[in-house]
Parts: sequence; C-alpha cells; structure tokens
Amino acid sequence: MNKLMLTLALTLILSACQQQGAPMAAAPAPAAKPAPLDQPAQPPAPKTADQLAAEKYDSVLAGDWRDAKNKARDGYRHPKEMLQFFGLKPDMTVIEITPAGGWFTEVLAPFLRDGGKYIGAVYDEKAEGASKSTESSNLKLEEKLKARQDAYGPATLTRFTTKVPTFGADNSADMVLTFRNVHNWSEGGTAPQMFQAFFKVLKPGGILGVEDHRAAAGAAADASMKLGYLPEDYVIKLATDAGFKLVGKSEINANPKDTKDYAKGVWTLPPVLTLGEVDKDKYLAIGESDRMTLKFVKPQGDTIFHSPDPTEKK
Repeated sequence: MNKLMLTLALTLILSACQQQGAPMAAAPAPAAKPAPLDQPAQPPAPKTADQLAAEKYDSVLAGDWRDAKNKARDGYRHPKEMLQFFGLKPDMTVIEITPAGGWFTEVLAPFLRDGGKYIGAVYDEKAEGASKSTESSNLKLEEKLKARQDAYGPATLTRFTTKVPTFGADNSADMVLTFRNVHNWSEGGTAPQMFQAFFKVLKPGGILGVEDHRAAAGAAADASMKLGYLPEDYVIKLATDAGFKLVGKSEINANPKDTKDYAKGVWTLPPVLTLGEVDKDKYLAIGESDRMTLKFVKPQGDTIFHSPDPTEKK
C-alpha cells in the first residue's frame, strides 16, 4: 500500500512540473537519406568545343595509322599545340601545301575526317621539269591515303606548279598550312606567287599557318636561305605583301640550342643528319631546328589579290 501511494505521489509531482513549463526531451531527428551511389550529387558540366577538340587531337595522335618514326618526333614538332595555335577546327576545309611523306597528313586528315575536308597540295609530276622523285612521292602519298581510308576518310590531293600556282576555287578554303617549305620557294624565287595563291584560295577571314626554320636575328635573307633558314621579318613581309594580316606569333617550336651556323645548313640537325655519324650525338642533343610559327588571316571583305601584269605599261 505504501509503495502504491509513493508511486502515485511521484506521478503527480512529474505532471505538475510539465504543466509549469519544464522542457521535455526532444525527439531524435530522422536520419538523412543517402544519395544513390549511381547518381552524382550534381550533373557534370557539358564539355566545351575546345575540350572536345583537345580530346580528338589526343585520339588522333595515338592512332595506329601513324608511322612510329613520325610519332617519335612529336616532342620536336608539337602538332597538337601548333594546330591549336592556328585555330584548326574539325569542320574546316584545310589545304596542306606539299605534305611530302605525309607527316602532318597523318594528323590532319583523321582530325578532319568526319566534319571537314583535307586537301594535300602536291607538285604536279607532269609539269615541265618535274623530277621522277616527285612522281614517286605523290604515288606513295596516294597509296598511304587509300590503305587506311577508315582513318583518312575522303582526303584528296590536288596538283599545282610553282610557276602559276592554284590550289582551288577562289574563297573556298578555311585554312592553308605550310610546314618548312618557304625557304625552298624563296631560294627558287617563287615564294611571292605562292603566298598570292594562298590568299586567293582562302575565304575572307581564312587562316594561313606558317612554320619554317628561323634565321639568326639580323641575318641576310639571301645568305640564310641557302642554309635552309629565313629571317622572320622576311616571311612576314611575303605574307603581308600578298594581303594577309599577321595575327599571332608562337614560340612553340623555338629551340635556343640551334646555333644556325652549320656548314651543311639546317639539314645537319635531325631528322636529316646529313653528316651521318659525324658528331651525331652532338646534333641529336641539339634537336630539331629553331622555328618560327606564324598565324595570318585574310581580312574580311578584302578583294582578291591580283598580281601585277608584267606586260602593263607604266
């Protein structure tokens, strides 16, 4: 009986405390539901056009159609960085001038395969004075393209002569690229016509990308071109005289180790190594040449450049 009365008394006391505002213990909060393991907290941002293009470069440069010797030179030639500097896009119509064995063809044609167009401009083997090596070189390049159409797609070749060069219909290309060629045309006296032809075939706003061996500062053009080098300002003048505007320079292909004073010219360095085993390790340590990398644009709305008529009286 005493126990029952004690229990009732305690119950009455607790009830009175609650009625006077004594706090009650809070109920525990429900646990948060974890996010499903197969769903990110936030969806990833869509990739930009530049990111997609960069991934495409990486895929192309790793392609099994590329010659192993060509891949080994990527560290010297910087194809991805140089083409990004020029502004290459997958939907462009691009003309590569004298691709020779196809070093850059292996990169450009696959990059342009699905949405753009690659055209390799080669010397016409049927032109007056063309050598047998020109014919064999063109044949090898054609066979290269046919052997891996899965990689190169609808890539084509067009023939031209340096005397009266033409590369297609006026205003038809988005980009013209020339790698290590200008010194040859300069020594042969045909460089001005070549740049004029580049201007004609490009659309207004089209891009000309030029890479060539760079002479030492202050070197004379006539002397340096015999060694395979050219002064940078000389090349810029060739382009601007044809109507182009210089819009960018890059040091992607700079090489301060190149002394540019070899008796056998730039061909002393790799990849040619014209001296064979003589001081080979020395020249391999220097690496490939110091090169200018220049980007020009054909101004919007400008008229096509017309070379002067030599028969016109003045």
